Amino acid sequence: MKRIVTVAVIALAQLVLVGVAVAPQLSARVAGESHLVRVAPLDPIDPYRGAYVSLDYPDLQPPPEGEVADDTGLGALDDGETGAVYITLRQDGDVWVADRWLRERPSDTPYLACDDRSWEVRCGIESWFLPQEKAQALEADLADGAYAEIRVDGRGNTALVDVREHP
Repeated sequence: MKRIVTVAVIALAQLVLVGVAVAPQLSARVAGESHLVRVAPLDPIDPYRGAYVSLDYPDLQPPPEGEVADDTGLGALDDGETGAVYITLRQDGDVWVADRWLRERPSDTPYLACDDRSWEVRCGIESWFLPQEKAQALEADLADGAYAEIRVDGRGNTALVDVREHP
């Protein structure tokens, strides 16, 4: 009987950990609002991760007064700090663009909750996974730019839900 309880507790703990790991993406998909942003492909294939299109978000770069350490992807906020980065969004025609990059959570929405603890700012919307032949075709289709539909919840959690040629 003691062994059954131990196994049940371990299984429940694992389920809770899986829930915690996917909660931000799930929250964005279920409760988030849809926003359209411009994207461009960066890199289609990684032998370890499989076929995907790594996406660049040209309109989400730091504003001109910010400093960018890298000009690919979202770059890095070069302010001597690491940790949470919040990118507030504003609508510009049919698409959403970056308004401000902040270190403190903004009170106005929408915003993306990102992290720059690694060498670049990551918001969870950097890769779009596809079968290999579709990833290569999508990269060719998106060479002139495209649009990504992202969902953003009230806490800035994001989920990439679609990539397409037209708004």
